[in-house]
Amino acid sequence: MLYNLLFPLADQIAVLNLFKYLTFRAGGAVITALIVAFVIGPRLISLLRNRQSHGQPIREDGPESHLLTKRGTPTMGGFLILTALVVSTLLWADLTNGYIWAVLGVTVGYGTIGFLDDYLKVTKKHHGGLPGRLKLILQVAIGVAAALWIAKLLPDPLSTTLAVPFLKDLLIDLGWLFVPVAVLVMIGASNAVNLTDGLDGLAVGPAMIAAMVFAVVSYLVGHQVFAAYLQLHAVPGAGELSVFCAALVGAGLGFLWFNAPPAAVFMGDTGSLALGGALGSVAVVTKHELVLAIVGGLFVLETVSVIVQVASFKLTGRRVFRMAPLHHHFEKKGWAEPTIVIRFWIIAVILALAGLSTLKLR
Repeated sequence: MLYNLLFPLADQIAVLNLFKYLTFRAGGAVITALIVAFVIGPRLISLLRNRQSHGQPIREDGPESHLLTKRGTPTMGGFLILTALVVSTLLWADLTNGYIWAVLGVTVGYGTIGFLDDYLKVTKKHHGGLPGRLKLILQVAIGVAAALWIAKLLPDPLSTTLAVPFLKDLLIDLGWLFVPVAVLVMIGASNAVNLTDGLDGLAVGPAMIAAMVFAVVSYLVGHQVFAAYLQLHAVPGAGELSVFCAALVGAGLGFLWFNAPPAAVFMGDTGSLALGGALGSVAVVTKHELVLAIVGGLFVLETVSVIVQVASFKLTGRRVFRMAPLHHHFEKKGWAEPTIVIRFWIIAVILALAGLSTLKLR
């Protein structure tokens, strides 16, 4: 909004020329999202506590310590992330850019699904929430709409293709399969972050790390000179998503202030589904869908641990892990919660650096 209102006046007021630069607006987006989170956080948490007398329902079959340390903590804190993210993005991004609206649509849409899920859990005082099939149908519907929109916005030959990391010239033309693949990326990322969200700060930290990587990626692919130098597939207009990613980092930092152990609020599905959807949709726009699997490798690892656990138990009657997702396995082994969170963050940083290396190794 500020870009659309103030940059046209740059000829009269030279200082307004700053709004031309993505780096300036990305910095403004981080700070704005952080301030918004700090301002509304205490009031929102107080409201959630008053409305949720018993807090988020705790699974009886989960780690025993959660029944003592996490009972009564309110959920739906993802609304704090969404509010800070949306306000900051609308304030600092170019609102004529279609990619911004497509990514915002996925983020808010998946956040709304998560909100409905959290609302049912709280009101029913049960961890069941939305039926899994209904949740998936809603995610697919939003994903299909976003994938079609993104395909229309992308230039040829990128609109229906898949780029492969490390290979500078290879574009796999998916044709009509582009839409289901894009939907799979968005839904997969959304649910992977959701599975990771089991300890204080565990999901939001790696999500912010991934967002920082994709702020760089979107800036580079949206810049013709840098994209040509690094031999990336240029996506004109995608650079604007660096502002969105920066706002996501600021919103995540603001939420983490209140979610740091012991958490005053949980993000719930409202936040986790939205964060994953945001990362997935940005990856689709920037043609770095496969790189997301590297950068977000921690989320992939958590998801695979659940798949392996379920498959092993159904086929052999044995469990590979003491409990899935993977972070619960280490809880069962006696690791302290902060130890698990910090070590998983370290893994996320290493994977983020590995993902960034794909920008040059071509």
